[in-house]
Amino acid sequence: MSMTSDVAAQGRAARRRAPAGSPPPFPPAPWLRRYAAAVVVSDVVAVAVVVPTGIWLELGTNDLNFGDAVSPWLPLVSGLLTIVCLLLGRAWDPPVLGQGSEELSRLVRAVAASSVVLGMGGLALQIPSVRPWAFGLIPAMGVLSLVGRYALRRRLHAHRFEGRCVHPALAVGSVESISDLVDRTRRERSNGWVVHGACTPGGGADGVQDVLGVPVIGDLDAVAEVVRTGGYRVVAIGRAPGWTPRRLHQLAWDLEGLGADLVVDPGLMEVAGPRLHVAPVDGLPLLRLTQPSLTGLPRVVKAVIDRIGAAVVLALVTPLLLAIAVAVRADGGPVFFRQTRVGRHGRTFTMIKFRSMVPDAEARRRALVPANDGDGPLFKLRADPRVTRVGALLRRYSLDELPQLFNVLGGSMSLIGPRPPLPEEVATYDRTAKRKLRVRPGLTGLWQVSGRSDLSWEESVRLDLRYVENWSLALDALILWKTVGAVLRSDGAY
Repeated sequence: MSMTSDVAAQGRAARRRAPAGSPPPFPPAPWLRRYAAAVVVSDVVAVAVVVPTGIWLELGTNDLNFGDAVSPWLPLVSGLLTIVCLLLGRAWDPPVLGQGSEELSRLVRAVAASSVVLGMGGLALQIPSVRPWAFGLIPAMGVLSLVGRYALRRRLHAHRFEGRCVHPALAVGSVESISDLVDRTRRERSNGWVVHGACTPGGGADGVQDVLGVPVIGDLDAVAEVVRTGGYRVVAIGRAPGWTPRRLHQLAWDLEGLGADLVVDPGLMEVAGPRLHVAPVDGLPLLRLTQPSLTGLPRVVKAVIDRIGAAVVLALVTPLLLAIAVAVRADGGPVFFRQTRVGRHGRTFTMIKFRSMVPDAEARRRALVPANDGDGPLFKLRADPRVTRVGALLRRYSLDELPQLFNVLGGSMSLIGPRPPLPEEVATYDRTAKRKLRVRPGLTGLWQVSGRSDLSWEESVRLDLRYVENWSLALDALILWKTVGAVLRSDGAY
């Protein structure tokens, strides 16, 4: 018998071994059903708002070229086409709702598909009145849908911070991998996972009864039974000795039909997204890892966006910059603080900030080193006596960093990127940390939206490397969006 048929036979056997009295598949959580229904209603309402608007425009103006015999059908066709594309594009699948960029990606693809289909149909049938719908009104449906989904997601995240609307998760793996998962889920509560139980290789017999307060309730062989009896919605498999592809297959077969999501840590160093590709070899799926996008057209586009974005923001905040400059000057000393930092490929540059400390801050630093609250080579003080009264306010909302827009305009920095390090920090870098010098440092980055000064040195390096390894324009857009919230909440700012 071939290996493929042998594996399939084992899968059928594993399913037959399921206890006769095992619980039925877990029904979807009531809150998830309500949330999915609310998203569908929100999208349909967006369509229902735009369709009458289009009809009103058709009746009220001739400037949009609505005038042909087919136009009475266009509002209905456009609305129904958008809803069908949302359905076929799986934009309403419960697993992606409220889960970040994947939900946005599916919504955008569905709206774009409906515009293209309608536009191509109008072109083929020579119907000029299709243009306003394809290029204006259907995208407007997408914008309204996005606004509605954003409002629903904010409400969902508020519930999750209160401990509601969450998925109970079972963590499986070594104590170290489970600890890492528990830390991440507690830090990122908006994701909705709460680890309620753990299965380790020792299963508690080795003296480990809990991991960061999460009880150990079984070993690796007991996972399927624990899920059946415990009602877990997520089974997260981490690294552990003894895990083999065959055992993982058997677990997947045992969990079939229960309604629990099986997620597996691939064990790859923070690499995901566009760099991972499936490359099957004789039916064996292998993950192919491509080079990070550090050069080429995407980087040129990023550089153009950086400069245009910096120029636009500087033009908008000029009154604020002048007001801050007056306040800093009135506090005594120079307005700007200039410091040598290390940029791309190890080249140094002068970074500009609004001065937030006393003029002789650098001279007083040596005496404060024993009280350092920073981790690794970082020097940070939660209650730094050198910070001025105006500087404390500027630091709280990151206003002291606004002059770095001039660095972005000059090309030494980017809007998004790793934290710009000091030369003395770089002198202590190992090979891993030095890799983040392959891109321009940023005014904001993953470190900015993930806790800033509250991060450990290892966590800061890990986030910077994740950005370098997985960079994309979409990731930049997501970080910019999250930066606004992080600054307003003043997370980790001191």
